[in-house]
Amino acid sequence: MTLAIGMITVDSTDPVPLAHWWARVLEGEVVAENEGWFVVVTTPAGTLGFQRVDAVTPGKNKVHLDLTTHEDLALVAGGLLAAGATLVGERAEGAARWFTLADPQGNEFCVAHEG
Repeated sequence: MTLAIGMITVDSTDPVPLAHWWARVLEGEVVAENEGWFVVVTTPAGTLGFQRVDAVTPGKNKVHLDLTTHEDLALVAGGLLAAGATLVGERAEGAARWFTLADPQGNEFCVAHEG
């Protein structure tokens, strides 16, 4: 069996602004809005979908994005915070260091230095 990830989809009660936020921070583009019920964003790293739901599952999201950068990690995290993300925590394990952030609707994601 051969499989590939076609899209990662996020549930949202208001997917349009969330999709536009992710398109902006990932230097992507909203390519379909489907009357606001399913929004598709293409980025250099892959495709994200944002689908409208009546209520999101409470608690911590079970799947999250791990983003990497070649740039200064603190500056990138600061830029995401300035764009509307919130800081969940800064973590380190050995030489590895990363920031856990949440997007404007509370979906957690991590940013680490690639390498």
